[in-house]
Amino acid sequence: MDLSLAEIPSKEIMPGYHGKLVHSETMSIAFWTVEKNAEVPEHSHMNEQIMHVMEGEFEFTLEGKTRTYYPGDIVVIAAHKKHSGRALTACKLLDVFSPAREEYK
Repeated sequence: MDLSLAEIPSKEIMPGYHGKLVHSETMSIAFWTVEKNAEVPEHSHMNEQIMHVMEGEFEFTLEGKTRTYYPGDIVVIAAHKKHSGRALTACKLLDVFSPAREEYK
């Protein structure tokens, strides 16, 4: 399967989080455009997740520890770990999930 990011429709998964989502059998990748001050409430999931901040400043809390992340920063989030986040500026984030995020399909 060949895709162009420009041709993938964007879905607002939660307020202020607009994602272009690609799924394989065992993983999902999300290209997020995030509005300033948009928040992801604390949650956890069975999926392993790797987050990459591509643009902007993103405040992220993992298991109670909060830090601000900048372009080029990467966070590895193990399955079932509680996490939340807030865009301090408009952001572009890249998330990779394994296994695939069925609820995002």
